[in-house]
Amino acid sequence: MGLLLTAVLSCRGEVSAHPHVFVSQRFVVIFDDQGLAGVQVCWAFDDMFSTMIAGDYDLNQNGRFEGGEIAKIEKEAFSNLAGFGYFLFIRIDRTPFPVKYVKDFNAILDKGKMSYEFFVPCHVQATSQFKKLSIAGYDPSYYTAMFFSEQDPVVLRSAEGFEVRTALREDPETSIYFDMIHPQTLFLEFRRQP
Repeated sequence: MGLLLTAVLSCRGEVSAHPHVFVSQRFVVIFDDQGLAGVQVCWAFDDMFSTMIAGDYDLNQNGRFEGGEIAKIEKEAFSNLAGFGYFLFIRIDRTPFPVKYVKDFNAILDKGKMSYEFFVPCHVQATSQFKKLSIAGYDPSYYTAMFFSEQDPVVLRSAEGFEVRTALREDPETSIYFDMIHPQTLFLEFRRQP
């Protein structure tokens, strides 16, 4: 089943009729004393996909993922996404920032629902002028449909020393699925407090 997950999460264009996996995502935008430190990403998976993966990776069938199970999920069902930038697309002042690695991966199983959490380092130093970023999570093949959570889709952490503006909206400059869908994107602006 781990191979199935790998195939599902990395399918690129072979099957494009409609999404087969549904992911609700949340971004926690984390600042440090210099500016942006990165983004904590949480993906909550649909019931069917959660059940399928739990059947393969909750080896002791206790209803939660534990150390060795999490490591196996990361190796067999997550790390392959590095080749696709982890389905994350970041631009800093309109310049693409390729997501080459992530940190602190965790897989959670709670009451039958599965989620992944991981941190994307993306250091952007604050200045007196606004830095402008766009951060989107989507699968260009649309095999996996990714959308923002209705509850707290974006959270700011340690942002007290900065003036921060956020907006969630479709990105008209990006289109997928035969140019029919514009992925929802976080547009973020920040600068040092004037």
